[in-house]
Amino acid sequence: MNGSFPSGGFGFGASNRSGNPLAGVWEAMDQLRSQFEQRTGGSRMARGDVRAAVISLLAERPMHGYQIITEIAERSGGAWKPSAGSVYPTLQQLADEGLISAEEQGGRKTYSLTDAGVAASEEAADKPAPWESVGGRPGGHIAALPKAGMELASATAQLARTGTPDQVADGVAVLEDARRRLYAILAEG
Repeated sequence: MNGSFPSGGFGFGASNRSGNPLAGVWEAMDQLRSQFEQRTGGSRMARGDVRAAVISLLAERPMHGYQIITEIAERSGGAWKPSAGSVYPTLQQLADEGLISAEEQGGRKTYSLTDAGVAASEEAADKPAPWESVGGRPGGHIAALPKAGMELASATAQLARTGTPDQVADGVAVLEDARRRLYAILAEG
């Protein structure tokens, strides 16, 4: 190679108006992020899903709000992480309805189901937990792709910034192979 970055793919050879040859990498990353955001619709779930998730988790054991948020994120494989702005009002509503009670423990409110809450959780026991149905929602089955794609784009940009010409050539070969393998996965299905 002659020391210049190859063109094509992620736009390594592209240049913006400012003359920055790496601008194409950042533009490609923004396009990639935008495409995934449009397809996945984000990780926002319906209000009823937060309610069902809270009741389901508290049926297992008492928890504080942060534990609930973390547990939902873990169980959904990172596809859904409810915000504190959705969990805490839900907890307050459930308390107002008499389905949960709060007890101060170690400076935190720990929530547990009341008898009425246990009855509500038993009624919903035959339904899948909301974090299990994330994959059934439009875009839910590709929740891990945006993260993996952005990590790949970030590594690609790092290679474009700091790699030697030989390293960049190796990187292009890896990306071309990855693209072919992804299309092969689609061809199998």
